[in-house]
Amino acid sequence: MRVISGEHRGRPLAAVPGTSTRPTTDKVKESIFNMIGPYFDGEWALDLYAGTGGLGIEALSRGAAKAIFVDSDSKAFNTVKQNLQTMRLDEQAEVYKIDSARALKVLAARGVLFDLIFLDPPYAKQKLEQEIEQLQTLHMLASDAWIVTEHDSKLTLPEQIGLCEQYRCSTYGDTRITIYRYTVEGDS
Repeated sequence: MRVISGEHRGRPLAAVPGTSTRPTTDKVKESIFNMIGPYFDGEWALDLYAGTGGLGIEALSRGAAKAIFVDSDSKAFNTVKQNLQTMRLDEQAEVYKIDSARALKVLAARGVLFDLIFLDPPYAKQKLEQEIEQLQTLHMLASDAWIVTEHDSKLTLPEQIGLCEQYRCSTYGDTRITIYRYTVEGDS
């Protein structure tokens, strides 16, 4: 695993020890960022099931201003912190060892708006539709925000979830990427 593009292009990322996480492959990561970027200018990112932190770190490398990483697993939390230190991205990042539902409530209370949201939970624990609805209910999405979901290829998500409209869906082996765009009514 490595950073694909941007300021930290080609730099390796440490993997989470054990088999509790399923890192996004470089091929899939490159495809995701080709669909939503490829580069950014000051956006805020949320990597809700961070694992190695690869998606959020990729966003930072490509120009995002800030990324918040959340993972309830101790090994993943430590790996994200290690990867951020290796890349010298500590100043642009916050890392929380907390479950996703609680994290959303805490971040919403701070009034944080995100432009890029990465939802890549363990396949067995996915509640993607509910989380996308919650992001909207808690007013956490900036206008024209991207929501990138990574899930089992057998799962088909709806075309529309609230004001989030499916932008693209691509399958890579047993992994499916479904990307949504959040557009506030009246914006175009």
